[in-house]
Order: sequence, then structure tokens, then C-alpha cells
Amino acid sequence: MRLGPFDTSKINVRSSNDGGGGGGMGRAGGVGCGTLVIALIGAVVFGLDPMQTIGMVESVQQQGAPAGSGGSGSGADMTADEICTSSAYATEACNALTSLDATWQASFQRAGMPFEQPFLNLYRSGAVRTEGCGGATSAAGPFYCPADKGIYIDTGFYDQLAQMSGTGGDFARLYVIAHEYGHHLQNITGLANQVRREQQRNPSAANRLQVAMELQADCYAGMWAGKNRDLIEPGDLEEGLKAASAIGDDTLMRNAGQSINPENFTHGTSRQRMTALRLGLDSTNDSACNVFFEGT
Repeated sequence: MRLGPFDTSKINVRSSNDGGGGGGMGRAGGVGCGTLVIALIGAVVFGLDPMQTIGMVESVQQQGAPAGSGGSGSGADMTADEICTSSAYATEACNALTSLDATWQASFQRAGMPFEQPFLNLYRSGAVRTEGCGGATSAAGPFYCPADKGIYIDTGFYDQLAQMSGTGGDFARLYVIAHEYGHHLQNITGLANQVRREQQRNPSAANRLQVAMELQADCYAGMWAGKNRDLIEPGDLEEGLKAASAIGDDTLMRNAGQSINPENFTHGTSRQRMTALRLGLDSTNDSACNVFFEGT
């Protein structure tokens, strides 16, 4: 995807390469819904039980490659420009954040709704502390913290993603950040809080609502790409659909040698995830992704 250059005067970016990130390690109130898109591939890459991986990530969130991909330096004393140029992955992420902010801010303005940018925290293979969602290690992969409105990306994960995909295509990585940005949209519109309250009121619907949140975030990721269709390159769509298929709950369970149990789904099947991404890509209506909550 041919993204334009980042503009650090318009985005909020920070780094926690020193393992920091602010905030304590305590539990935050509320239930977040920022579980992963591509990071679930870690269950296959690292040979982990995908349900354990999902559970760890949800625990954190409910409490609140190209050459030169390695990062360096302590995030505490790096400027935004230094962070965004610290690695190829960081530059790509900052380019994506610039586009995501501009795209969604314009959509919110057209709808007459207030908009608040998230911040992007880039760290490299270690641990990170959030301001309200506790701490996470690299094994958690990328995630969104609703308490501090931060998107946390471990750029080291992309090395594993590139090894697994065998292509090093950028669209799967962009899908990661765009999906997590989708959880930010759910947060600032109040949908995340509504879903949390309904999950608490009706525990039997908690799983179904969680899946709906993840599929809607997939849809938002596709919608962002669709709104920038002129920047899409040949092969991008195929990369995205392949990634969506690889991280369906049924596929992860099957690859881990487990029985496929819909009651344990958290993100949806491979087919559902591909359908959600395609819906966003093909839609010209900003409300199209609301379909996942119709009748709830």
C-alpha cells in the first residue's frame, strides 16, 4: 500500500524500547475489547496454545520484514521523528497512523461527531506498561488499551510474521494497526462500554458480543483501506484476505490440534474474518460495519 510520509506534527507517537510506557502494573476498571488480529498468528509461529495466547491478551485488555527492522535507543528520550525513523517497521507504522488519523477524523467530521486520536506506542521485543491496562510482554503481540487510548505495537512481532508469511508483504502489518485502530473507534464512540455492560448483564452473550467486536474491527480495517483505494497495490487484498483466513478461531484451533469449539471463539472463523474485511473494503457507507451488532 503506497502510504504517504508520516507527519509527526499531526500524530501522537511514543516508544517504550526501554520496557517502560508509563503507568503501574495494577488492574484497571472496565472491560476492554482490544484483542488481537495478526498477533494470534503467534500461537502458530511460537507453537503456543492459541487459547492461552488469547486468554493472556484479553486479560491485559480487559483491564482497562523490511531491512533494518530493528529498533534502538530508549523511548524516554527519543523525539517523535527519531521514533518514526528508528526502523523500517516504525516508519511504516507512523505512515499508517498518519493515514488512519486523517481518514477517520474526516469521517467523524462528516458525521458531526467528536474525534480523538489514539497514540501509538512502538516497542521492541520486551515488555511494556500501559497507563491503565497493566503490563504485557512481547508474546501478547499488538493490542489496544481502552483506558489510555493507546495502540501498542511490538515491532519485533513483524519479524515472526514475515517468516511465517514468506513474503514480507506490508498489507498484513497494516491490517494489524488498522484493526487495533478499529477498537479505538469502538472506544471513543462508546460502543465498547455498551458491549461491556451487556456482557456483564448477560454473560451467556459475552462470547457472541466479543466476536462481533473483533469482526467489526476487521471491517473497520478494510474500510480504511477502501477509503484509500487509490493507494492499494496489486496483491494487497490477497495478503489481507490470507491473513484474515490464517487467524480465524477455527483455523487456529485446528492447527493447534484442538477440536473446533464455537463456544470458545473470540474473533470469528476464517470465513467470517475474510467476509468482514471484504465488507469494509467494498463499502461506501460509513455505517456498514454496524451490521455486526444488528439485533443485539
